[in-house]
Amino acid sequence: MGKDVLDKKAIVDLSNRLYEASKSIRILRSINWENSVREDFFANGADKLPKVDYPSYDPSSTLKLIDELRPDIEQLTPFSAWGHRIADKIENGARMLANMGTPDFYKYSTRLYGTPTDTMPDGKTNALQLARYFEEMYAHIDQFDLEQNYPEVYSAKNIADRMLLEVNTMFGEDAPEIVIDENVSSKVIAGRRRIRIRETAKFDDNDIEQLIHHEAFIHVATSINGYTQDKIKILRASHPGTTKTQEGLAVFAEFITGHIDLERLRRLSDRVVAIQMAVDGADFIEVYRYYAAKISNKENAFDCTRRVFRGGVMTGGAPFTKDMVYLEGLLRVHNFLRVAVAAGRADLLQLLFVGKLAIEDIDVLIKLKEMGLLKSPKYLPPWMKDLRFLITYLAYSSFLNSVDLTNLKEVYKDLIS
Repeated sequence: MGKDVLDKKAIVDLSNRLYEASKSIRILRSINWENSVREDFFANGADKLPKVDYPSYDPSSTLKLIDELRPDIEQLTPFSAWGHRIADKIENGARMLANMGTPDFYKYSTRLYGTPTDTMPDGKTNALQLARYFEEMYAHIDQFDLEQNYPEVYSAKNIADRMLLEVNTMFGEDAPEIVIDENVSSKVIAGRRRIRIRETAKFDDNDIEQLIHHEAFIHVATSINGYTQDKIKILRASHPGTTKTQEGLAVFAEFITGHIDLERLRRLSDRVVAIQMAVDGADFIEVYRYYAAKISNKENAFDCTRRVFRGGVMTGGAPFTKDMVYLEGLLRVHNFLRVAVAAGRADLLQLLFVGKLAIEDIDVLIKLKEMGLLKSPKYLPPWMKDLRFLITYLAYSSFLNSVDLTNLKEVYKDLIS
């Protein structure tokens, strides 16, 4: 038996074992809050820290699987860095779940998702700087009241009806079930088999398109595509190492289809600011008041605050940092797409959709495809099927990035002053 055959067998075996190890890591499900927590908070005048009981989680079996994998990963060059990277995320995910409700939850959260002040790949910027930049922009644009004419008048039933039509058209027999559920903590949660919509949630006109492109055409599509991978099964797993790329790709989908708006960007940047507040010691009530000053719907303000504190410590200093990945992920995905097109490698763009993955995995995915171990994505969003606009936009965007705005700012500043 040739070495190439042996390598393929070892890679498939490693992927299968990583996938098995990942199965117990169900982070959002584990740190979910019962609706009674919200009810109690408002019954106490929004002036008492919530008390949340989390399920116990024993990480020992997952950690044992990872320990057993490490020596085999080390032998599997040039795939060892990829294997260790995924193993690290699974291990830290297990340790984080084992520490729900304690300060150590935050320690492992930062290993999985980072913090708002972590430097991005360019070596200069961070998510908090981007959020602050957007905050300054909002201060200049608020005077136009852009959102006042687009109230949240659509119900869960409205969203469900439209979503059902879109997923049936896109996925056919693979279409997920659309469920209206009063126990959903977020407005919408999407998985391979079903999309759940909170019964009491309200939406504006742009929310409908955002949810279709974000939840259905990205999260559902990559889940289904991952399950078609019969050899590299780790691509089926939504482990924490995939979160930045998956959420960044989903927000980019909103952007490239023209369905992201100022209010959506504001929500994403507010999450980063709120996480940093909690990192700096703000407790649940302080962060809730930050949101309540911005959001007229107090239940929405509670839900935004809950996202920051779920799994962590209510008294501050140890939040759940996952929600900073939306802005950071958008930057990472956008920049990867621009660099790939500028380098003449538009052929790599579809690799982002073969399953649940991180951008850092692209070099490995190229090798796996060359080895015949990777299937092409079964489903692609419309903007990826027809690349004409996407590539035109990315090429133009890459050129704009090379333009020095220093002198232009002065010229145009004089014109508009």
